[in-house]
Amino acid sequence: MDKFLLQQQVLERLAEDLLQAEQAARAAHETATHEENIAENKYDTLGLEAAYLATGQARRAEAIRQAMVHWRQFRPLPYDASKGIQLGALVCLVNADDQQQQLFLGPDGGSMKLLSGDQFVQVISSDAPLARAVLGKCEGDEVSIQIAAVRQQFEVLQVL
Repeated sequence: MDKFLLQQQVLERLAEDLLQAEQAARAAHETATHEENIAENKYDTLGLEAAYLATGQARRAEAIRQAMVHWRQFRPLPYDASKGIQLGALVCLVNADDQQQQLFLGPDGGSMKLLSGDQFVQVISSDAPLARAVLGKCEGDEVSIQIAAVRQQFEVLQVL
């Protein structure tokens, strides 16, 4: 798997998300400012609700723009066993049932699932609980995380 191709897929997906958020913000703004949505009494809140929605969509678009900046500046380095797993690592985990999971650790804002060849790769930020659990680990190390009442155990099978 090529980390740089994964990075390009993340940027493409973020660009699609940005386009959708901008369109949603424009539509909500148009609804909020349309003359038919001027409040006639205190119970007529459609315009106000649309204004709140437009503000939220605009904030979402800005967060996506910031994520795109971080992902453009991101330079994944090759795995260095002396440092263990770092940001930019492509990690293969295996659980007790021999189910494998591919992770790509990247900057904030890129949490998504991608298809690389015939394998799914989960892109996670370093703030994700699983990412925090694997940071600094090496191939063969055990990783354990608690999700709600369930403790999950993994072994680091491979790191690129």
